[in-house]
Amino acid sequence: MLLLNLTSSVATLLADVPNPAPADPTGGSNGVTLLLSYVKWGALIACAIAALASGGLMAIGKLSNRPDTAEKGKTAFVWSLGGVIATAIAIPLVNSVFGAAN
Repeated sequence: MLLLNLTSSVATLLADVPNPAPADPTGGSNGVTLLLSYVKWGALIACAIAALASGGLMAIGKLSNRPDTAEKGKTAFVWSLGGVIATAIAIPLVNSVFGAAN
């Protein structure tokens, strides 16, 4: 009997706990947008550096008769282009997925 009363009291107490709506802790999304834009620019710069370096690897491999170095350059160039594509579509893709969930 005591356990039943205790369970009933706990259930009543927990039912009175408020459930507030989520609020933006920054007071606006400007800070988050700025951070995302910096990260996106950094990723694009890293991809551009990788593309330039891979072009150099291809040239060095071809001029020095090292086909493995030229092949590494080609692979790196393809991956750097893949990084650019992934960076460009990441935010719109996330927005469309979360927009579809609402």
